[in-house]
Amino acid sequence: MDDVRRLCVSLLAVCIGAVNAFSPTDSEFTFLLPAASKECFYQSAVHNGSIEIEYQVIAGAGMDVDFSVVSPEGMYLVSEFRRSDGVHMVEPTEAGDYQICFDNTFSRFSEKMVFFEVILDSPSNDAGADDEWAGLGEPESLLEYKLDDIKESMEAVHRRLERSRQMQTVLRAFEARDRNLLEDNLWRVSFWSCVNMLVMLSVALTQVYTVRRLFDDKRRVCS
Repeated sequence: MDDVRRLCVSLLAVCIGAVNAFSPTDSEFTFLLPAASKECFYQSAVHNGSIEIEYQVIAGAGMDVDFSVVSPEGMYLVSEFRRSDGVHMVEPTEAGDYQICFDNTFSRFSEKMVFFEVILDSPSNDAGADDEWAGLGEPESLLEYKLDDIKESMEAVHRRLERSRQMQTVLRAFEARDRNLLEDNLWRVSFWSCVNMLVMLSVALTQVYTVRRLFDDKRRVCS
């Protein structure tokens, strides 16, 4: 009975340690970028970490923006012009605030809807997680369960779930962009279809009127 109770306590400690160790370190945001404007966001980073940035333009004429990433020292790490999407990795990072900018100044009339995601990897979090796992200890003869095996299994599950969540987020952004593009194309097709129909009706009425004028004889017949 004591072994079972010790096993339950150990598994509970493992779960609590896993929750603390695997705290989310990524963020996502969708915003509206007005015409002829520039928006910048700031992401704090630690020394010797990594930042992955993915962005997509999901609505707006042209579906493109200028994108740049500036280091805490003011150096341009990434500069892209008139792009609809992109993925960039900054590794290793410096301690400080990184500047992520989206520029729509080249477009005077069209606003853009932009989605981007920032994934931050900090080595200090990994070290803290290892210390928490080491402090849990290993149970005594609990059906040959080992904390290392449980740790590896939970880390694998966490990585796969996190990757699945990221992929679902990216797919939702692609779906939103495709839907907006389809709706825009539908409006254009409907508009020009109505214009063509009006032109055809005008041509038909003009032809009928012209033919009737050809057979309209207004000369008087004298008897």
